[in-house]
Formats: sequence, C-alpha cells, structure tokens
Amino acid sequence: MTLPEGFLFSQSNLQDYVDCQRRFQLRHILHLAWPAVEAEPYLENERIIDQGAKFHNIVRQYLIGVPDTQISQTVSSDENMDLWWSNFLHSIKDGILEMIIESGIQHFEEITLSVPVENFRLIAKYDLLVIRPDSKLIIIDWKTAQNHPKRKWLANRLQTHVYPFVLTGAGSWFIGGNPLDPSQIEMIYWFTNQPEQPVRFPYDQSNYQEDSRYIGNLISTINQKSEPIFPLTIDIKRCLFCTYRSLCNRGVKPGDLQHLEEWLEPEPAEEVTIDFDQIGEIEF
Repeated sequence: MTLPEGFLFSQSNLQDYVDCQRRFQLRHILHLAWPAVEAEPYLENERIIDQGAKFHNIVRQYLIGVPDTQISQTVSSDENMDLWWSNFLHSIKDGILEMIIESGIQHFEEITLSVPVENFRLIAKYDLLVIRPDSKLIIIDWKTAQNHPKRKWLANRLQTHVYPFVLTGAGSWFIGGNPLDPSQIEMIYWFTNQPEQPVRFPYDQSNYQEDSRYIGNLISTINQKSEPIFPLTIDIKRCLFCTYRSLCNRGVKPGDLQHLEEWLEPEPAEEVTIDFDQIGEIEF
C-alpha cells in the first residue's frame, strides 16, 4: 500500500504504528471514521479531553500577554481547571517554570517545525519552546493526566524522541543560524496535577544519532509495506481504548475511563497542514 502523496509523519502517527500497524493504516492512510466510543463513561471522557484543550489554550493566552487575573476569572467556575491554573501560576512565579519569564528569555507557543526524513517530512508541534540567552533550547510539554507516568514509560514514547530530534534539525534558526549541538536541547514534561514533579530529558549527540537511525528505519519500513491489510497488535489490552476494536473483531465494549490515561489519547482526527513556503526549507 502506497502512502498518499505529501504524507506527513508525526510523533502521533508513528506512535500509532508502533502500537498497532492496523490502527495506523485505518486512521492515517485510509482515514476511516468508525462510530465507536473510545472509553466509558463517554461524557466524562469528552469532558477530560475538552479540559486538556482548554488548559493548553489559557496557557497560550497567558504567554502572549493576557493578564492572569483576566484568565483566572474565566476558569474560577471550574474547580479542576482552577486548580491546574493555580498550579501553573505558582510554578511559573516560583517553580520549575520560572525560567519562562526570566530576563533575556524568548519563548514560542504552539509552534510547528519540520525536517525531511527518508523522502518524507517529519513534523513536531511544540506546546512551548524556550530559548535561553546561552542558546539552550528547552521543550516544554503540558500534560493534564490525573496520574503521573513512570519516567521509563515516557522515555519509550515517540514524542520524547521525535521532538528533540526535529528541533536539532530545525532549531538553528532560533540561535541566529549557528550550528545546533543536540546537547543544547532539553525536553520537560510538566504535569498540571503534579507541578513539582516534572520529568526532564536532556539530549545529546548519542541520543540524536540513535533517534536518527530508529526514526529513519521506522519511516522507511512503513513506506515499504505492501500488504493490503496491516497486522493487528498482539497486545489485546490496547484494543480496549481503540475505536476500531469492533471492526477488527477485538470486542465491542469500550474500556473503563479509570484505566485510560490522558497521555494515551489520540490527537484530534483532523489532518495537519503546513505551508512550507511560509516556514522555509530546513536543511537536514
């Protein structure tokens, strides 16, 4: 099966492929909409997804200059959102996020970067990029999960590898066009419910070389697949929270929301489009 012309790879669709090749095929190649509930109770699941999106939005508003008092008024009626917002304000004024407002710091909210890999483009959309005066580049990703994941679990996620990898290839623009050493990059996961327990991943040349091989081989393997139906995951537990489970004869009843962590939820179904004439070509 040939990938569509102009197909964009991302940490999300690569993770889908690693988790289940068939889900990748159904979602990202065939674009098959399947009317199944992801998790129950359905309305609570929708509320959690909506709150996560809302938090990302209010943080972006704050970082582009909307007064915190104004934002506080909009979230005061939502107890959970009010807690997240309070945790964020405390952390940015006297915590791990204080670096964002330090003198000389530059930051870019919800910015998308891209690099070519194996004749395709690999994109990464960052919640926040922080550029320090010493040319240190820090990726910050907001996580609204109720529970805190283990570091090892996060270390194995494609996001932890794709984000610094893409920034290494595209990040010289942020430091005046100078060559970017991977050791200048660090990735931080910040959790709304555990603001004092961020997970930090420094990056270096060894990480970059390993990621380059792994991601390149993964994309090449996907591009060379020729079978009409990609294989299903052998981990049946993944199917509990997959909307395609009934199509694949892996059950009908969705999994219990209590066992679904926020960081396992798929991104919105709409396709990402990029105007490369606006962002320019990144040499890789």
